[in-house]
Amino acid sequence: MKIISYPLSVLFALTFFLVLVVFHPLQWVAFNVFGYKSHKSVVDFMNLLLTRSLLVLGIHVKRINKPAIPENRTVIIVSNHQSLFDIPPIIWFFRKHHIKFVSKKELGKGIPSVSYNLRHGGAALIDRKDGKAAIVELGKFSKKLNKNTWGAAIFPEGTRSRNGKPKSFSTNGLKMILKYNPDAIVLPISINNSWKVFRYGKFPLGLFSPITIYTHQPIEANSIDMNDLLNEVEEKVKSKISD
Repeated sequence: MKIISYPLSVLFALTFFLVLVVFHPLQWVAFNVFGYKSHKSVVDFMNLLLTRSLLVLGIHVKRINKPAIPENRTVIIVSNHQSLFDIPPIIWFFRKHHIKFVSKKELGKGIPSVSYNLRHGGAALIDRKDGKAAIVELGKFSKKLNKNTWGAAIFPEGTRSRNGKPKSFSTNGLKMILKYNPDAIVLPISINNSWKVFRYGKFPLGLFSPITIYTHQPIEANSIDMNDLLNEVEEKVKSKISD
């Protein structure tokens, strides 16, 4: 199996990178000529293609359970984090909710399409070495979500799990977002198997391990005490993560 993964990994890398290169100028045109809605449509379609590109590795991404989620509300997705391949499906599957991410500042430069979208698509770019500046940026981001009725996705583990096992949650980011969005809907999701894409390391890539995204029932943030909410969200996310 590992032998087969070498040529398929090369083909996947070429496919993935080609999508990013092609969509970089398309994003520029959409954003600068037509505005936010057009740019978002381009980004949505790009993330569909990035998600589908995993089929080169024999990996299908499937969303399990689809509860009704009110539209025109700020939706805060709280998820475990296993690999960079968590992100394109979240953007695509929940595109109606205008999902934005909190990302480290370094990703805002040098990556075709990705860096451009982070800078212009509404994300928060955080300097992890400057705690005070990070808090200020997160506050601005939270207010922007409320003003535009955008959604957000956060990974409370902080870093990716290399073996799929969930890490302890840090809830400071979620608390900050809820401070400015008290009427938001919190949506726990559980991601499985995306870590297996890197089971051998960065190269070659793992094959034939379907990625699943389980969507839990949404929670009205203002319907429950903050501590109870945080505990319930963490419990729900971890309850559907397989060993």
